[in-house]
Amino acid sequence: MNQPSPAIVPQGAVRRLPHLALWLFALAYVLPGFIGRTPWRSADITAYGYMAELAAGRTPWLAPTLGGMPPDVDGLLPYWLGAWALQLAPSWVYPGFAARLPFIALLGLALMAVWYGIYYLARSPLAQPVAFAFGGEAQPKDYARTMADGGLLAFIASLGLAQLSHETTPAVAQLCFVALSFYAFAALPYRRWTPALSALIGLSGLTLSGGPSLALLLALGGILAHVLDRTQAQEEPRRHRQGLWRLIALTVFIALLATVLDLWRWRLGLPASASSWQSLARLLLWFTWPLWPLVLWTLWRWHRQLFDLRPSRHLSLPLWYALITVSATVLTPASDRALLLALPALAALAAFALPTMNRSVSAIIDWFTLLFFTGCAVVIWVVWVAMLTGTPPQPAANVAKLLPGFEPRFIILPFVFATIATLAWGWLVKWRIGRHRAALWKSMVLPAGGAALCWLLLTTLWMPAVNHARSYAPLVERVVEVVQPSDCLAWFGLSRGQLAGLQMHSPLRLEPLSDSARCDWAVIDRDILDQTPEIMSASLWERVAGLDHPRPGDEGLVLLRRLSDAAAPAAR
Repeated sequence: MNQPSPAIVPQGAVRRLPHLALWLFALAYVLPGFIGRTPWRSADITAYGYMAELAAGRTPWLAPTLGGMPPDVDGLLPYWLGAWALQLAPSWVYPGFAARLPFIALLGLALMAVWYGIYYLARSPLAQPVAFAFGGEAQPKDYARTMADGGLLAFIASLGLAQLSHETTPAVAQLCFVALSFYAFAALPYRRWTPALSALIGLSGLTLSGGPSLALLLALGGILAHVLDRTQAQEEPRRHRQGLWRLIALTVFIALLATVLDLWRWRLGLPASASSWQSLARLLLWFTWPLWPLVLWTLWRWHRQLFDLRPSRHLSLPLWYALITVSATVLTPASDRALLLALPALAALAAFALPTMNRSVSAIIDWFTLLFFTGCAVVIWVVWVAMLTGTPPQPAANVAKLLPGFEPRFIILPFVFATIATLAWGWLVKWRIGRHRAALWKSMVLPAGGAALCWLLLTTLWMPAVNHARSYAPLVERVVEVVQPSDCLAWFGLSRGQLAGLQMHSPLRLEPLSDSARCDWAVIDRDILDQTPEIMSASLWERVAGLDHPRPGDEGLVLLRRLSDAAAPAAR
């Protein structure tokens, strides 16, 4: 039995967001964070290190290593994409930016896939609003477009999306491929070859990006959602069977692909302590804000359709994706990067809350968002002014304490973009509180605009400070100052990120520390040397300098010089 829809939507409420505004908004969110920065610690610079090794031909393409260490994430495709970009980029392009170019495209493709995925889910017969007795209800395509606009804004508004989606890591590739497969299963009843191609690219790409188990589970969920979708089975039985066989063949293909390339890895385990569970709960609450309240609202208002004998694809498909990815968040060590993959499905579920919310709920969302993001923007501007002028004195003192050695300077172009974004936020707030015709996506305009504003301000006004705090460049500069004029440095016990930072930011020739290494200088992680000082022979090496990262309490390195080549100065 088909349950009645809880959505009551007139045609006047399904005005779509203008194309130009949506494209400009997406560009304003995608580009900041990729431009004007150095690779950040630790996953970002580590991934770049593997890409640089592949591009230089110093490691095999099917088994990349960095200093003899394999990557933490077993995916190959993200490293290949970055390496190909490095090889194809002209010499005048900054290598860190060249490696980011494929990931800019991946994030843009993810946004597009989320929009189209929600659009086709909203086209489902059981997702349609209630038909009015005398007509005037929203037309299916207009309703679907408006829902897709609102869902994309909800996706961009997610707090956890900002940083991780702008790094050059396998997580960005996984996000894109999850979104592509999500679109493929959503559009399968309405398109023939585009969903098939998207499913092939999405699930194969996810398999090659370190998520073969996830790809297999999502494929099985897509098959189940397709089997349970009785509408197409009754109206187009032949096409329904063809789609089912394609999905089964694709599932077998990705299983074989992962087996042939030996990509199956299991790193599962529940949090071991109460504090770990509390940290995970806090992550779920802030990372998925403001999606999770809307998702709960959707499940409550649409629960009759969810537990129907014929569950609709618009609920069953995103719910399956959300359950699988959130379970991966609980069971895997990199919980934040696993939770990133849940955002497309959560945005789709959140979108179906929009046609069922009343004005009071929308008003609460608007006022909370307005106060929160306006306050964040004010703080960012005040701290930036304090960094440059010393006024107010307390924020300036806090920055000097947190970032010793950082010298702020005024840069005109970021200031111009930050000013334009702030003025646009003011205009958006004025427009939202004005009297306009109702539109389903209006409740998501301020959350998405506020998230984009704060991210853009952080990546323009604060970018030099963030680079100083999150880059290995300041630490490597100190290493080079001590080691020069030598051009060789032996290393031992460094992390992947530290080694990649040394390779990127210094002209030194790096060699693993061994009996055959002929470097006059050696570098070792400070914690390792303090815990096991016997690993460096006192008769061969003398501790010359201990160098800390500019950010207090962060990692540090110890430099040692070979005693046979020069009289050792007093250690410091």
